[in-house]
This record gives sequence, C-alpha cells and structure tokens, in this order.
Amino acid sequence: MQEWLLDTFYTSLTALGGAAEMLMYPAVFFVLLALGFKGSKVFTEAAKILPETTTTLGIVSFNVLFVLPMLAVLSVVMKDIFEAGGLMLIDETMWENMPFFAALLIAVLIMDFGTYWRHRMMHSPMFWPSHAVHHSDTAVTWLTLIRAHPVDHLTTSIMDNVLLLMLGFPIEVVIASVMIRHYYGYFVHADLPWTYGKIFGKIFISPAMHRWHHADEPRAYNTNYAAVFAFYDYIFGTYYVPGPCNVPLGVQDDMGKGVFNQLTYAFKPRAYKALFANRKKEAAEFQEEAAE
Repeated sequence: MQEWLLDTFYTSLTALGGAAEMLMYPAVFFVLLALGFKGSKVFTEAAKILPETTTTLGIVSFNVLFVLPMLAVLSVVMKDIFEAGGLMLIDETMWENMPFFAALLIAVLIMDFGTYWRHRMMHSPMFWPSHAVHHSDTAVTWLTLIRAHPVDHLTTSIMDNVLLLMLGFPIEVVIASVMIRHYYGYFVHADLPWTYGKIFGKIFISPAMHRWHHADEPRAYNTNYAAVFAFYDYIFGTYYVPGPCNVPLGVQDDMGKGVFNQLTYAFKPRAYKALFANRKKEAAEFQEEAAE
C-alpha cells in the first residue's frame, strides 16, 4: 500500500512537472508579445492580475492531477468502443488516402462546428455552473483558456473529440486538430485589441471577438461561441464585435474567491437558480396556454 501511494505521488509530481514545462513555451511567447505591445505597463498589469492567475494555476494543477488521467483512459476506451461496435460513420481509410493537411483542415472545420454547438450548450442553465468557472476570470489572459472546472473539462474534451472519432479520422489527425484549437485558444484569450478587420474578422476568431464573449455586459451575452472560425457565429446569428473590448470581464454569479469555491460552485443548489426559474416560467406559460 505504501509503495502504491509513493508511486502515485511520484506520477502526480511528474505530471505537474510536465504540465509546467508545456506552459513555459507559450508563456515566453506571450510575455514577449506583451512587452512588445504594451512595454513597461506589462509589469503593472501583472501585479493586478496575480490573484486571478494564482486561482487559474490552482485549478489547472487540480485538473492535471485528477482529470487528465481519466481523459487519457477515456480516449482509448472511446476509440475501442467505436471500432468494436461498428459506430464509425466513415471508414478510416478514406481519410488515410487523403493528403494529411486536407484531412486536418476538414477535421478542424468539423470540430469547430461541433465546438460551436457544444459551447452554446455549456451556456445553458444546466451546464453553466461548471462552465462559469472559465468565465469567472476578471482578468482574461492566455492562461484563461485552461481555467476550467473538472466537469466542464471532461464534458468539453469528450464532446469535442467524439464526433471526429465517430467520423473515423485517424488518431494523428484528431490530435493535430486538438492542438491547433488549443494553441489558437491561447492566442484568442490574450489581452489584445485586435479585431482582424471587416473581412478576416468574419472568418477567424480574433482576440477582441473572444474577449467580448467573456464580457460582463448584457449586450454581449450569448455571443461568439466558436473557437477558430468566426463565420459559424456569423451564420447562426451570434456574432458580436463592435470593436475592441474595453468593458469589465467576468460573471454575475456569486462564486466566491479561491480554488475551493470555484471547484465547489457547480455542486451548490443556488448555482442552478436560472434553471429553476426557466422551469417555473415554462410551467406558467403552459398553464396559460391550457387555460386558453
């Protein structure tokens, strides 16, 4: 028993070390980008966002220790189930006979289409309490991408990948498409005012566009759900980019401060008051229709 505990502890430390190393490269990039764009103001702003950054890193550490191992097992199990159960909608050989980058482009397009609708679902009253952890960051930076409640992390990872697996994409294409969305996600969460202009801004998600998604501003609620391609929001009527986003960020939910409050919020009944309110509204409307 003691040996098993020591092995588990060593594995956890190794995972945390690996995660820290993986964050070093984007950290260097975004620090240099911030210095080039903002100059010495970066150091003043860094002190202001330190509390939120500390909370984010605490949540990330929890996910690395407890969520990522589950995801690794689930990915293998899901692929085996799809293959053994005949759930593949398209034979894998079709993608293997296609140039890798063509298959990758199609995979990213399909994944982002699925991401758009999954993301809209996460903003529904049922799923919002766990997704709200991601939005609770009042100082959105590139690190905010990986600030996610474990339930939200699991749901997002499974739903975003299951479609590609069912469509028979080779695992290397799935991994590459996930990496593209992941690293582009770092970029669009960065504190940059770029909108990409009238043309490209309606093709790709810009940092300004995604910042509006995080805005604590009623007119920006329920907008900008896609992760890579802005035209999904434009097509489905949720595109909102009036310009650079200079309004407060965060949520109205009273979640409390610190890692513990962030992680436990989704398990508190009061977090679902919007869901209960919607049900009461639907019941009242049903009664009115029945009376008529």
